[in-house]
Amino acid sequence: MASNSGLASLGPQGASAAAHALSLPAEAYENDSQVEVLWAMKAYNHAEVYFNLISSVDPKFLKLTKMDDEIYESFRGLFKDLDIKLLREDDLKSDKAKEVWRPFCNQFEGVTEDFNYGTLLRLDCEKEYSEKNTIFATRIQFFAIEIARNREGYNDAVFTSKKSKS
Repeated sequence: MASNSGLASLGPQGASAAAHALSLPAEAYENDSQVEVLWAMKAYNHAEVYFNLISSVDPKFLKLTKMDDEIYESFRGLFKDLDIKLLREDDLKSDKAKEVWRPFCNQFEGVTEDFNYGTLLRLDCEKEYSEKNTIFATRIQFFAIEIARNREGYNDAVFTSKKSKS
């Protein structure tokens, strides 16, 4: 993932304006394509930073939020059998999945910052972000799945792959 573009390319004033625009509630906008691009850029930058992090630091030692333990316990309590190594779109987007995800996510409203913010999530945790390997998820879904992947050793493949190339 190259970092030649994104929010950094906007410069300090542009990035500040983008951050302000993205902090406003969704109701403040109609279908504004510029806002959609800014959201996409912010999600891409988050994905890039996260992938670089798990590539350079042993994921078992990462703490993504102040509430990692609570998020993990709640996630695995509800999603005991979810294959987090290789997610399918239906695991997050089907009507049946949404019935379970919605209450899970909502329990973190006001507790986890930007819990419902749009974030990019890898489907196959052993591969990089790409068009085919990425799904749009809420921030709390990202945290739940990535905390579990880190604790259960699924992100080790990224770390060891990048480490062996060094």
